[in-house]
Amino acid sequence: MTSLKTPLGAVSVLAMTAAMAQADPALMFDMGGKFDKSFNEAAYNGAERWAAETGGSYREIEITSEAQRVQFVRRLAEAGANPVVVMGFANASTLEEVAPDYPDTAFVLIDGVADLPNVRSVIFAEHEGSYLVGMLAAMTTESNTISFVGGMEIPLISAFACGFAQGAKAVNPDVNVIVNYTGSTPAAWNDPVRGGEIARAQFAQGSDIVFAAAGGTGLGVLQAAEDAGLKSIGVDSNQNYLHPGSVLTSMLKLVDQAVFDAFSEGPELETGIVVMDLAAGGVGYALDEHNAHLISDQMQEAVEAAKAAIIAGEIMVHDYRTDSSCPAF
Repeated sequence: MTSLKTPLGAVSVLAMTAAMAQADPALMFDMGGKFDKSFNEAAYNGAERWAAETGGSYREIEITSEAQRVQFVRRLAEAGANPVVVMGFANASTLEEVAPDYPDTAFVLIDGVADLPNVRSVIFAEHEGSYLVGMLAAMTTESNTISFVGGMEIPLISAFACGFAQGAKAVNPDVNVIVNYTGSTPAAWNDPVRGGEIARAQFAQGSDIVFAAAGGTGLGVLQAAEDAGLKSIGVDSNQNYLHPGSVLTSMLKLVDQAVFDAFSEGPELETGIVVMDLAAGGVGYALDEHNAHLISDQMQEAVEAAKAAIIAGEIMVHDYRTDSSCPAF
């Protein structure tokens, strides 16, 4: 699906000159759909905020198969979109193939690294944000067992799991952390039925709080927790509102801000690697009207103290992507 988004209406879009169209930024969503209420939807929200604040237009494409990655990025570059923002680590190889053919186009890869002169690679310190929600889980559990449901079993998602377990064990070294993944293919990101099945199996093992980092699959995890009268932790976007009172918190990745920044900077954006960690405000945890009654002042103070210590370098959160020997397991 390809579309052109503008707050000025379809008639204005059709009336745009070719020169104006050349300046439009573009966004290609990853597998799982634009409205996954998680990673992709955060990107969409960032693009929409840019359009609302600037009156600008942008192009968007949703992929539905792996074969479309290169084809669709090339289509956007050929249409003159600049910059082209591409979602997901799996598109590193996409840009390695396409970006050299369009040296005058700026590309932005969200959640991965492509070492090319015309590519900005935006990566997040998911392990740091996961550490904080792990602390909250350990301070909340009544069964002394918590769990994690990941999407694809890849280092990126294992970094969530490792940080989560490390944060939990910093609060209680004896807490039990169950870890499972949905699969080893991109289908793992969009299987809420399977996500719910895995969560229920973890509940049967004693878990009373489950953290899902699985894209659209995580929606099934959150639903299973509410159905069981237990707690869940959302990811990427603030998912507290999906099941108020059941979602303990959400581990935030400011994907929306990364897209907004890229669109705002335009074709002349600075390339290279951008790290969005706790210090940069790129990750965190969600506290709002839907979960405020679940997070006590003492819990928040403990997490904020740990956040400050991580930023100061006093607490080192292990990054599974650089060393797969997670100390929390």
